[in-house]
Amino acid sequence: MKPALSVALSTFAFSVAMAAHAQTAPQAPTPGAADPSFSAYALAQQCAAKSDNTAQGQCVGAVRGIVRGYQYGVLFLSQRASLSDNDTKRVSLCLTDTKVSSIVDDFLADAKQVNEADLRRTPAEVAVLGSVHAHHACT
Repeated sequence: MKPALSVALSTFAFSVAMAAHAQTAPQAPTPGAADPSFSAYALAQQCAAKSDNTAQGQCVGAVRGIVRGYQYGVLFLSQRASLSDNDTKRVSLCLTDTKVSSIVDDFLADAKQVNEADLRRTPAEVAVLGSVHAHHACT
């Protein structure tokens, strides 16, 4: 396994494990919060259903929404706070000419490296962003 891929998988697994540890008990959703039933496991199952056009559409829409939401958040933060170039670069994603399908494929490959119980307790947003950061962080 390439060293960069090994580090990427370790980063993804760590993100999932930390999120799973933080969510030991189900909590009632707060207004405006992410849907707690939208787990990394549920999204991975949906994205893995390659022959189901509806599932694929929902998968791509969810991944695109998660990534775009994060990118807008970074943009908002960089406009409102005094961040050094290094700090902005560290949290930014470099997705120029990156297809959503390749992000989905990376997410699915990374999700296979994490046990099912942790995926079920991890919000999809955390897992997708962990995977994207592992593969597409700006360096």
